Amino acid sequence: MNWINTVVRPKIRSILNRREAPENLWIKCPVTGEMVFHRDLENNQFVVPNSEFHMRLNATQRFGFLFDDGDYSLLELPEASMDPLKFRDTKRYVDRMRDARAKTGKQDSVSVAQGTVEGLLLTAAVQDFTFLGGSLGMAAGEALITGMLRAVEDKTPFVLFTASGGARMQEGILSLMQMPRTTVAVQALREAGLPYILVLTDPTTGGVTASYAMLGDIHLAEPGALIGFAGQRVIEQTIREKLPEGFQRAEYLKEHGMVDMVVHRHDLPSTIARLCRFFTNTDTPEPKEAPVPMADLVEEAPVEAVEEAPVAAQAADPAETVAAEDEPKATDEAAEETANNKG
Repeated sequence: MNWINTVVRPKIRSILNRREAPENLWIKCPVTGEMVFHRDLENNQFVVPNSEFHMRLNATQRFGFLFDDGDYSLLELPEASMDPLKFRDTKRYVDRMRDARAKTGKQDSVSVAQGTVEGLLLTAAVQDFTFLGGSLGMAAGEALITGMLRAVEDKTPFVLFTASGGARMQEGILSLMQMPRTTVAVQALREAGLPYILVLTDPTTGGVTASYAMLGDIHLAEPGALIGFAGQRVIEQTIREKLPEGFQRAEYLKEHGMVDMVVHRHDLPSTIARLCRFFTNTDTPEPKEAPVPMADLVEEAPVEAVEEAPVAAQAADPAETVAAEDEPKATDEAAEETANNKG
């Protein structure tokens, strides 16, 4: 009986409990609970069709939806020390970094790329929330500074998509020092006269909001994005008051002047391109005209000449031409004979 309990029954249970479909085939909307097929969601740029809920994107997805035809080139970013403070809590910081890199395929939370948006060259950076909550560390700060200085060098606008829980505690004061360092890089963009456009996505909080995320020439936000410094619960416990509904959401912040525009994800590329052309005083490229066929270049004959052509062709018959010439002579000879008879 022992082998039945230890071998046969576990195999039977594994067969009966085996799922026929992958677990991520259907995705549940956090707002309405609607189940959406993952391919339909991907084709809609991860916006739930009925509720219009904007789901979070990683850096690769964000770049693919932003640039023309999904064509862009990633910039090489400088390396930073992985564990400068030899930090350890319930797990070593080095192990956390290795797990995050294996999970996301990224070296850190910030990626920078260059490409065209509606034909306009720009430099863009994306904070990936899937990498340790998009936290700001030494490597992320170096990536942002590198991207901004590259934009100054190439004279392109700089667009930043923020999504972060704040500074990375495992790097202590070294993480907080990235706030003033990135602020200096933003100043370099301004001195060069280049636009710095922020797209605040869900969530943008902590030290990121307290530094470069609020220094843009214009601030866009995706619908429903959580944007703030401290959390709502912390604020309520501090001021001992109940906060209004929708507090720290993109729509609420737009009404109170903290955000300039709330833009749907489908409209972000066209909106960013229009703003960049406005700030750089660049004309919208005119659509290329189709080449004119050679037949249209040939001057058409006048309508009257075309209509008279068949008549001229008929008069060119030799027999009819001879008959027409002999007809007046025959008439003159008949008149002379009549005059002689009378005389």
